[in-house]
Amino acid sequence: MIDRIRNFCIIAHIDHGKSTLADRLLERTGTIALRNMKAQILDGMDLERERGITIKAKAVRMLYKSAAGEDYILNLIDTPGHVDFSYEVSRALAACEGALLVVDASQGVEAQTLANCHLAREAGLTLIPVINKIDLPQASPAEAARQIKDILEIEKEPLLVSAKEGVGIDELLQKIVEDIPSPRGETAAPLSALVFDSLYDPYKGVIIFVRVMDGEILPGKVLLFLSNGLELPADEIGYLNPKPVKSGAIRTGEVGYIVTGLKDIRQITVGDTLTEKSRPSLKPLKGYRPTRPFVFAGFYPLQPSEYEKLKRSLEKLNLSDSAFVYTAESSEALGFGYRCGFLGLLHLDIVKERLFREFDMEVLVTSPNVIYQVGVKASRTQPARTVEIDSPSKMPPDGDVDFIAEPIVHAMILLPADVVGAVMQMCKDRRGKFIDMKYLTPERVLLRYHLPLAEILVDFHDNLKSVSKGYASFDYEPLKYEKDDLVKLEILIHGDPVDAFSVIVHKDKAFYQGKAVAEKLRELIPKQMFEIAIQAQAGGRIIARETIRSLRKDVTAKCYGGDISRKRKLLERQKEGKKKMKQIGKVEIPNEAFMSVLQLEKK
Repeated sequence: MIDRIRNFCIIAHIDHGKSTLADRLLERTGTIALRNMKAQILDGMDLERERGITIKAKAVRMLYKSAAGEDYILNLIDTPGHVDFSYEVSRALAACEGALLVVDASQGVEAQTLANCHLAREAGLTLIPVINKIDLPQASPAEAARQIKDILEIEKEPLLVSAKEGVGIDELLQKIVEDIPSPRGETAAPLSALVFDSLYDPYKGVIIFVRVMDGEILPGKVLLFLSNGLELPADEIGYLNPKPVKSGAIRTGEVGYIVTGLKDIRQITVGDTLTEKSRPSLKPLKGYRPTRPFVFAGFYPLQPSEYEKLKRSLEKLNLSDSAFVYTAESSEALGFGYRCGFLGLLHLDIVKERLFREFDMEVLVTSPNVIYQVGVKASRTQPARTVEIDSPSKMPPDGDVDFIAEPIVHAMILLPADVVGAVMQMCKDRRGKFIDMKYLTPERVLLRYHLPLAEILVDFHDNLKSVSKGYASFDYEPLKYEKDDLVKLEILIHGDPVDAFSVIVHKDKAFYQGKAVAEKLRELIPKQMFEIAIQAQAGGRIIARETIRSLRKDVTAKCYGGDISRKRKLLERQKEGKKKMKQIGKVEIPNEAFMSVLQLEKK
C-alpha cells in the first residue's frame, strides 16, 4: 500500500495561486463536495481570506484514481508564500517527498520562488514545475517556462494550468503520481514519526500533526517524545479530509493527527520525533530549522485596567500560534505590558489584528526592533561578556558598552533592469553591502546584498514596490551578526527619558531621527503652565532639542493704572510660580503622541 501514497506540498511566491490550485485539486479528487466548495477552502482564518495570503500550513488527504485505474492516497500540505512564514514552508518540506513549484504566467519567477526552490532542493524533494494563470490576457507561459529553465535550472517541461478555470488539473494529478516517489520506510520497524505541526482545541486539547516515517500509530498506545521525554496516550488518531476523520491506524508514509488530551501546547516541540514507549526508536529524525523570533515590539493596553485582559488574550492566542513569544515588561510611560517576539513585520501585524478581532483587544505597539549583541566591558565583579538584548531599555550604560553587533541578512532582490540604479541607491542608503548582480534575462536582474535586518524591518518592502512600480520581489535569510557604529537614541521630555521612544540606530542617522521625533512631539504634546524641553540624546550627549513654550496668563489684566511696581510684583510672583512648577511638574504624554511618533519612525 505504501507505493500508492504520495506526499507533496505546493510552494510559490505570494499571490501566485497556491490556495486556488489546492481548491481545484480537492474539487477534482472529490475530497470536497461541490455544494460545500468555497474559495481558499484551506485558508480557515478570515485574515487569510481578506488578504489573499496563507498564514498557516494546512494538511489534507485526497483519494485519486489514476488513468490506469489504480487508487492513490495524496497527502497535500499547502504552504504560505510570504517571506515572514518561510518556517512554515520548511515544516512542509520535511514531511514530503515532492513539491509543486508554482509560477505565475504573468509575473514569472519571483524572489520567494527562488528561495523556496533552494529549500526544496536542500530537502531532496522532487520538483514538478507548474505555470499557473495561463488564462490571464497578459500571461506569457513561454517566458515563464524560459525563466524556470534559466533561473531555477529545472529542465523538466512545466505543466500549464489555470487553477481558476480548472484547466490542466487532471494532467497535474497524473503527473503527481508518476513523478513524485512513494515514501520509504518499514511498517514492521519501531515507530518513528515527525511532528510537523500542532494546534490547540478547547475541547480535545492539543492536536498533533505527524508524518509517519517508520512503524504505525495505533489508538491507545503510549507515545514518547524524544526531545523532552514526554509520554502521552494516543486517545484518538485519524487523518484530515480536510475535517478530522477517525482512523484505526496511521501507517508508514501516511500523514495524520493525534489527540492526546494534553492541555499545554508549549510542551510539544514542532520538529520533534515521536515514537512508542514500549518499543522506542532512539534515533531522532532530521527535522527542519527551528523558529526564532527576529522582530520584537512592546504590546501595551490602551487602558491600564485592561492589562489582565491582554494577558489572557496573549495566552489563548499563543495556543494557536506558538511562533510568537511574549514576556511581561513595564514602561514608565506606558505602564505594564508585554515584550513580544515575531518572525517579521507581517507576523506582528497578523497577531495585532487577531488580538482585536478574536479578543476585542486594542493595543499600543512600540517601535519594532531586532535582537542586538552587546559587548559589556569587564568590571571589578564580572569579566567581559556579550549579552543579547531585545529592547533598547535593556541596554547597559554607555560607559560599559564595548561594542554593539546587529543581525545581517542575505537579501535577494529580483527586479526589472530599468530600476537597478534606484534600488541599488535604496540599498546603499540602508547601509547595504553589494555582493553581486546577475542578469537573468535582458529585462530581469538578480541583486544580492548583505543588509542590516533593522534597516529592512519596517518599510523596505513598501519602498521597493514603489521604486520598481510593483515589479520587484524580495526575499532574505539570516546570515550573521556584525559590529557597527551603533548608539542608543533616547528622547528626554522635561529631563526624563521616555523608554517607549528609545531606539538603537546607526550613529550617522541618530541626529536626523532624533530631530524628527523631537519636532513631532513638540506638535503633539499640549502646552503646560511651564516650559517643556524635548531633547534627543545619543552616546551620552544631547544632539537635538525642541522647546514647548509655557501657557502665559496675563496676571496684570486687572491693573488699570497705578504704580508700575504693582505690575512688576505680579509678574515676579508668576515667574517664581512657573519656576517651581518646572521643578516638580510632570508631563502627561497623550496616546496620540506615541502613535504618531511610531508612524514617523516607519517612514
